[in-house]
Amino acid sequence: MAWQELLNTPAGLSSLGVIVFVVVIGIAMGRYYTRKMDEDAAGQQ
Repeated sequence: MAWQELLNTPAGLSSLGVIVFVVVIGIAMGRYYTRKMDEDAAGQQ
């Protein structure tokens, strides 16, 4: 029932889009900050 509502209604599709967007942004920010921390650690040695 919940999956049908998530995938077949405009509100559900909007919610799914927001969830996917937040997950993608979270992964991108995590990779960016990890890279910056590695660069900073390499520069201090």
